[in-house]
Amino acid sequence: MDVGVLTVPLGDQSLEDALSYLDGIGVDAVELGCGGFPGDDHLPRDQYLDDEDAQAELHALLDEYEMRVSALATHNNPLHPDDERAARADTELREAITLADQLGVDAVTCFSGLPAGSDAGTVPNWITAPWPNEHAEALEYQWELAVDYWSELAEHAADHDVQVAIEMHPNMLVYEPHGLLDLRKMTNEYVGANFDPSHLYWQDISITDAIRLLGERDAIHHFHAKDTKVYEERARTRGVLDTTAYTDELERSWLFRSVGYGHGEDHWRDVVSTLRMVGYDGALSIEHEDSLTSATEGLEKAVDLLDDVIFETTPGQAHWV
Repeated sequence: MDVGVLTVPLGDQSLEDALSYLDGIGVDAVELGCGGFPGDDHLPRDQYLDDEDAQAELHALLDEYEMRVSALATHNNPLHPDDERAARADTELREAITLADQLGVDAVTCFSGLPAGSDAGTVPNWITAPWPNEHAEALEYQWELAVDYWSELAEHAADHDVQVAIEMHPNMLVYEPHGLLDLRKMTNEYVGANFDPSHLYWQDISITDAIRLLGERDAIHHFHAKDTKVYEERARTRGVLDTTAYTDELERSWLFRSVGYGHGEDHWRDVVSTLRMVGYDGALSIEHEDSLTSATEGLEKAVDLLDDVIFETTPGQAHWV
Protein backbone atom coordinates (compact mmCIF):
# COMPACT_ATOMS: atom_id res chain seq x y z
CA MET A 1 0.00 0.00 0.00
CA ASP A 2 1.06 3.59 -0.41
CA VAL A 3 -0.22 7.04 0.52
CA GLY A 4 -1.70 9.05 -2.33
CA VAL A 5 -3.43 12.39 -2.79
CA LEU A 6 -6.19 13.61 -5.08
CA THR A 7 -4.46 16.81 -6.19
CA VAL A 8 -7.58 18.99 -6.66
CA PRO A 9 -6.93 21.15 -3.53
CA LEU A 10 -3.54 22.06 -5.03
CA GLY A 11 -5.06 23.22 -8.31
CA ASP A 12 -3.68 26.74 -7.88
CA GLN A 13 -0.19 25.27 -8.23
CA SER A 14 1.44 23.87 -11.35
CA LEU A 15 1.59 20.09 -11.51
CA GLU A 16 5.35 20.22 -11.00
CA ASP A 17 4.99 22.40 -7.88
CA ALA A 18 2.25 20.11 -6.54
CA LEU A 19 4.39 17.00 -7.13
CA SER A 20 7.39 18.64 -5.48
CA TYR A 21 5.31 19.55 -2.41
CA LEU A 22 3.70 16.10 -2.16
CA ASP A 23 7.04 14.36 -2.58
CA GLY A 24 8.38 16.48 0.25
CA ILE A 25 5.67 15.34 2.67
CA GLY A 26 6.06 11.66 1.83
CA VAL A 27 3.35 11.03 -0.76
CA ASP A 28 3.96 8.24 -3.29
CA ALA A 29 0.93 8.44 -5.61
CA VAL A 30 -1.37 11.04 -7.12
CA GLU A 31 -4.92 10.89 -8.39
CA LEU A 32 -5.29 13.45 -11.17
CA GLY A 33 -8.53 15.20 -12.06
CA CYS A 34 -9.17 15.33 -15.80
CA GLY A 35 -12.78 16.55 -15.96
CA GLY A 36 -16.11 16.83 -14.20
CA PHE A 37 -16.34 18.19 -10.67
CA PRO A 38 -12.61 17.60 -9.93
CA GLY A 39 -11.72 19.81 -12.88
CA ASP A 40 -8.60 19.33 -14.98
CA ASP A 41 -6.05 21.76 -13.52
CA HIS A 42 -3.32 19.13 -13.52
CA LEU A 43 -4.38 16.97 -16.46
CA PRO A 44 -6.31 18.73 -19.24
CA ARG A 45 -7.53 15.85 -21.41
CA ASP A 46 -7.32 17.82 -24.64
CA GLN A 47 -3.60 18.40 -24.04
CA TYR A 48 -2.71 14.77 -23.34
CA LEU A 49 -5.19 12.55 -25.17
CA ASP A 50 -3.52 10.94 -28.22
CA ASP A 51 -0.41 13.12 -27.75
CA GLU A 52 2.59 10.85 -27.16
CA ASP A 53 4.99 13.76 -26.66
CA ALA A 54 2.85 15.34 -23.93
CA GLN A 55 2.39 11.96 -22.30
CA ALA A 56 6.15 11.35 -22.34
CA GLU A 57 6.72 14.72 -20.66
CA LEU A 58 4.17 13.81 -17.98
CA HIS A 59 5.87 10.47 -17.33
CA ALA A 60 9.25 12.20 -17.08
CA LEU A 61 7.87 14.66 -14.53
CA LEU A 62 6.33 11.85 -12.49
CA ASP A 63 9.58 9.91 -12.60
CA GLU A 64 11.51 12.95 -11.42
CA TYR A 65 9.52 12.92 -8.20
CA GLU A 66 9.22 9.10 -8.02
CA MET A 67 5.44 9.46 -8.16
CA ARG A 68 2.90 7.12 -9.72
CA VAL A 69 -0.67 7.86 -10.82
CA SER A 70 -3.18 5.77 -8.85
CA ALA A 71 -6.18 6.90 -10.92
CA LEU A 72 -7.62 9.57 -13.16
CA ALA A 73 -10.69 11.32 -11.73
CA THR A 74 -13.74 12.62 -13.57
CA HIS A 75 -16.77 12.72 -11.27
CA ASN A 76 -19.91 13.84 -13.02
CA ASN A 77 -23.44 12.66 -13.92
CA PRO A 78 -23.62 10.73 -17.22
CA LEU A 79 -27.25 9.85 -16.44
CA HIS A 80 -28.39 13.46 -16.07
CA PRO A 81 -31.85 14.14 -17.59
CA ASP A 82 -30.41 17.15 -19.41
CA ASP A 83 -29.09 15.50 -22.58
CA GLU A 84 -26.34 18.06 -23.06
CA ARG A 85 -25.01 17.64 -19.52
CA ALA A 86 -25.23 13.85 -19.76
CA ALA A 87 -23.37 13.85 -23.07
CA ARG A 88 -20.62 16.06 -21.67
CA ALA A 89 -20.21 13.77 -18.65
CA ASP A 90 -20.17 10.70 -20.88
CA THR A 91 -17.48 12.22 -23.11
CA GLU A 92 -15.38 13.10 -20.07
CA LEU A 93 -15.64 9.58 -18.72
CA ARG A 94 -14.96 7.78 -22.00
CA GLU A 95 -12.00 10.01 -22.80
CA ALA A 96 -10.65 9.58 -19.27
CA ILE A 97 -10.71 5.80 -19.75
CA THR A 98 -8.94 6.10 -23.10
CA LEU A 99 -6.35 8.47 -21.63
CA ALA A 100 -5.79 6.18 -18.64
CA ASP A 101 -5.05 3.34 -21.06
CA GLN A 102 -2.59 5.49 -22.98
CA LEU A 103 -0.86 6.56 -19.76
CA GLY A 104 -0.72 3.07 -18.28
CA VAL A 105 -3.07 4.01 -15.42
CA ASP A 106 -5.35 1.17 -14.39
CA ALA A 107 -8.34 3.01 -12.87
CA VAL A 108 -10.67 5.95 -13.43
CA THR A 109 -12.69 7.22 -10.47
CA CYS A 110 -16.19 8.54 -11.09
CA PHE A 111 -19.85 8.56 -9.98
CA SER A 112 -22.63 6.26 -11.14
CA GLY A 113 -24.75 9.24 -12.11
CA LEU A 114 -28.43 9.77 -11.29
CA PRO A 115 -31.39 10.11 -13.68
CA ALA A 116 -34.67 11.91 -13.15
CA GLY A 117 -37.56 9.87 -11.80
CA SER A 118 -39.32 9.60 -15.17
CA ASP A 119 -39.05 10.63 -18.81
CA ALA A 120 -40.77 13.88 -17.87
CA GLY A 121 -38.25 14.77 -15.14
CA THR A 122 -35.78 17.59 -15.62
CA VAL A 123 -33.59 17.23 -12.51
CA PRO A 124 -31.92 14.16 -10.96
CA ASN A 125 -34.07 12.48 -8.30
CA TRP A 126 -32.39 10.66 -5.39
CA ILE A 127 -34.90 8.11 -4.08
CA THR A 128 -34.39 6.84 -0.52
CA ALA A 129 -37.69 5.04 0.18
CA PRO A 130 -39.98 2.72 -1.86
CA TRP A 131 -43.24 4.32 -0.72
CA PRO A 132 -45.46 5.95 -1.90
CA ASN A 133 -45.37 3.47 -4.74
CA GLU A 134 -44.43 5.95 -7.43
CA HIS A 135 -41.01 6.19 -5.79
CA ALA A 136 -40.43 2.45 -6.25
CA GLU A 137 -41.54 2.79 -9.87
CA ALA A 138 -39.20 5.73 -10.38
CA LEU A 139 -36.30 3.75 -8.91
CA GLU A 140 -36.99 0.87 -11.28
CA TYR A 141 -36.99 3.34 -14.19
CA GLN A 142 -33.64 4.75 -13.03
CA TRP A 143 -32.02 1.34 -12.81
CA GLU A 144 -33.16 0.45 -16.31
CA LEU A 145 -31.45 3.57 -17.65
CA ALA A 146 -28.34 2.92 -15.56
CA VAL A 147 -27.92 -0.68 -16.68
CA ASP A 148 -28.31 0.30 -20.35
CA TYR A 149 -25.69 3.02 -20.00
CA TRP A 150 -23.22 1.20 -17.78
CA SER A 151 -23.32 -2.03 -19.79
CA GLU A 152 -21.97 -0.14 -22.78
CA LEU A 153 -19.55 1.92 -20.69
CA ALA A 154 -18.22 -1.22 -18.99
CA GLU A 155 -17.44 -2.70 -22.40
CA HIS A 156 -15.52 0.46 -23.28
CA ALA A 157 -13.54 0.02 -20.05
CA ALA A 158 -12.90 -3.65 -20.88
CA ASP A 159 -11.67 -2.72 -24.35
CA HIS A 160 -9.07 -0.47 -22.71
CA ASP A 161 -8.39 -2.77 -19.72
CA VAL A 162 -9.11 0.10 -17.33
CA GLN A 163 -11.10 -0.37 -14.13
CA VAL A 164 -14.00 2.00 -13.49
CA ALA A 165 -14.02 2.89 -9.80
CA ILE A 166 -17.42 4.27 -8.79
CA GLU A 167 -17.58 6.35 -5.64
CA MET A 168 -20.64 5.36 -3.62
CA HIS A 169 -22.11 8.82 -3.12
CA PRO A 170 -25.54 9.96 -1.87
CA ASN A 171 -27.44 11.93 -4.51
CA MET A 172 -26.19 9.33 -7.00
CA LEU A 173 -27.94 6.07 -7.91
CA VAL A 174 -25.13 3.98 -6.40
CA TYR A 175 -24.54 5.24 -2.88
CA GLU A 176 -23.96 2.07 -0.81
CA PRO A 177 -22.22 -1.30 -1.28
CA HIS A 178 -25.20 -3.44 -2.32
CA GLY A 179 -26.13 -1.01 -5.10
CA LEU A 180 -22.52 -1.13 -6.28
CA LEU A 181 -22.60 -4.93 -6.38
CA ASP A 182 -25.93 -4.88 -8.22
CA LEU A 183 -24.50 -2.64 -10.95
CA ARG A 184 -21.35 -4.76 -11.17
CA LYS A 185 -23.41 -7.95 -11.52
CA MET A 186 -25.48 -6.41 -14.31
CA THR A 187 -22.42 -5.15 -16.24
CA ASN A 188 -18.94 -6.66 -15.83
CA GLU A 189 -15.99 -6.95 -13.47
CA TYR A 190 -14.43 -3.71 -14.71
CA VAL A 191 -17.12 -1.90 -12.70
CA GLY A 192 -16.15 -1.66 -9.05
CA ALA A 193 -15.78 0.76 -6.16
CA ASN A 194 -13.70 3.78 -5.46
CA PHE A 195 -14.19 2.99 -1.78
CA ASP A 196 -14.67 6.35 -0.05
CA PRO A 197 -15.62 5.75 3.61
CA SER A 198 -16.61 9.37 4.22
CA HIS A 199 -20.04 8.93 2.60
CA LEU A 200 -20.65 5.65 4.39
CA TYR A 201 -19.86 6.87 7.90
CA TRP A 202 -22.81 9.23 8.05
CA GLN A 203 -25.12 6.57 6.63
CA ASP A 204 -24.10 4.42 9.65
CA ILE A 205 -22.55 1.78 7.42
CA SER A 206 -19.76 -0.26 9.01
CA ILE A 207 -16.62 0.50 7.04
CA THR A 208 -14.78 -2.74 7.75
CA ASP A 209 -17.88 -4.83 7.01
CA ALA A 210 -18.35 -2.97 3.72
CA ILE A 211 -14.70 -3.52 2.81
CA ARG A 212 -15.15 -7.25 3.44
CA LEU A 213 -18.38 -7.35 1.42
CA LEU A 214 -16.84 -5.68 -1.62
CA GLY A 215 -13.30 -6.95 -1.21
CA GLU A 216 -14.28 -10.60 -1.08
CA ARG A 217 -15.80 -10.04 -4.54
CA ASP A 218 -12.69 -8.23 -5.88
CA ALA A 219 -14.85 -5.13 -6.26
CA ILE A 220 -12.55 -2.49 -4.70
CA HIS A 221 -10.65 -0.81 -7.51
CA HIS A 222 -9.42 2.29 -5.64
CA PHE A 223 -9.64 3.82 -2.16
CA HIS A 224 -10.20 7.37 -0.91
CA ALA A 225 -8.77 8.23 2.48
CA LYS A 226 -11.35 10.67 3.77
CA ASP A 227 -13.02 10.93 7.16
CA THR A 228 -16.36 12.15 8.49
CA LYS A 229 -17.45 13.25 11.94
CA VAL A 230 -21.10 12.89 13.00
CA TYR A 231 -21.99 15.47 15.65
CA GLU A 232 -24.54 13.65 17.77
CA GLU A 233 -25.93 16.76 19.46
CA ARG A 234 -27.07 17.99 16.04
CA ALA A 235 -27.92 14.58 14.59
CA ARG A 236 -30.30 13.82 17.47
CA THR A 237 -32.67 16.50 16.18
CA ARG A 238 -31.66 16.97 12.52
CA GLY A 239 -30.85 13.39 11.60
CA VAL A 240 -28.12 12.90 9.02
CA LEU A 241 -30.03 13.83 5.84
CA ASP A 242 -28.83 17.35 6.53
CA THR A 243 -29.18 20.08 3.89
CA THR A 244 -27.47 22.70 6.07
CA ALA A 245 -24.66 24.40 4.12
CA TYR A 246 -21.27 22.72 4.49
CA THR A 247 -19.83 26.05 5.56
CA ASP A 248 -22.29 26.34 8.47
CA GLU A 249 -20.16 23.95 10.47
CA LEU A 250 -21.67 24.73 13.86
CA GLU A 251 -25.18 23.70 12.77
CA ARG A 252 -24.46 20.68 10.56
CA SER A 253 -25.05 17.18 11.91
CA TRP A 254 -21.92 15.90 10.15
CA LEU A 255 -18.85 17.22 8.40
CA PHE A 256 -16.17 15.81 6.16
CA ARG A 257 -12.95 15.76 8.17
CA SER A 258 -9.29 15.12 7.59
CA VAL A 259 -8.20 11.56 8.30
CA GLY A 260 -8.01 11.10 12.07
CA TYR A 261 -10.44 13.89 12.96
CA GLY A 262 -13.56 11.79 12.50
CA HIS A 263 -12.16 8.45 13.62
CA GLY A 264 -8.95 7.80 15.48
CA GLU A 265 -5.79 5.95 14.58
CA ASP A 266 -7.03 2.62 15.94
CA HIS A 267 -9.98 2.74 13.55
CA TRP A 268 -7.73 3.49 10.58
CA ARG A 269 -5.48 0.58 11.61
CA ASP A 270 -8.58 -1.64 11.36
CA VAL A 271 -9.43 -0.18 7.96
CA VAL A 272 -5.94 -0.80 6.59
CA SER A 273 -5.84 -4.30 8.09
CA THR A 274 -9.18 -5.21 6.52
CA LEU A 275 -8.01 -3.88 3.16
CA ARG A 276 -4.96 -6.15 3.52
CA MET A 277 -7.21 -9.12 4.36
CA VAL A 278 -9.20 -8.71 1.13
CA GLY A 279 -6.08 -8.24 -0.98
CA TYR A 280 -6.15 -4.49 -1.66
CA ASP A 281 -2.61 -3.19 -2.04
CA GLY A 282 -3.16 0.07 -3.92
CA ALA A 283 -3.12 3.71 -2.88
CA LEU A 284 -4.97 5.28 0.00
CA SER A 285 -5.71 8.48 -1.92
CA ILE A 286 -6.37 11.38 0.43
CA GLU A 287 -9.29 13.56 -0.62
CA HIS A 288 -9.22 16.79 1.35
CA GLU A 289 -12.65 18.36 1.90
CA ASP A 290 -12.33 19.48 5.54
CA SER A 291 -13.66 23.03 5.94
CA LEU A 292 -12.06 23.36 9.38
CA THR A 293 -8.49 23.29 8.12
CA SER A 294 -6.44 24.43 5.16
CA ALA A 295 -5.68 21.99 2.37
CA THR A 296 -1.98 21.75 3.20
CA GLU A 297 -2.48 21.25 6.92
CA GLY A 298 -5.25 18.73 6.34
CA LEU A 299 -3.16 16.80 3.82
CA GLU A 300 -0.07 16.80 6.02
CA LYS A 301 -1.93 15.57 9.11
CA ALA A 302 -3.60 12.84 7.04
CA VAL A 303 -0.26 11.76 5.56
CA ASP A 304 1.31 11.58 9.03
CA LEU A 305 -1.46 9.33 10.34
CA LEU A 306 -1.59 7.07 7.31
CA ASP A 307 2.21 6.71 7.28
CA ASP A 308 1.93 5.18 10.73
CA VAL A 309 -0.81 2.69 9.85
CA ILE A 310 -0.24 1.46 6.28
CA PHE A 311 1.61 -1.73 5.43
CA GLU A 312 4.52 -1.08 3.09
CA THR A 313 5.76 -4.68 2.81
CA THR A 314 4.11 -7.93 1.84
CA PRO A 315 3.41 -10.51 4.55
CA GLY A 316 5.97 -13.24 5.10
CA GLN A 317 5.22 -16.92 5.48
CA ALA A 318 3.18 -17.68 8.61
CA HIS A 319 5.91 -19.75 10.24
CA TRP A 320 3.76 -20.42 13.31
CA VAL A 321 1.11 -22.30 11.33
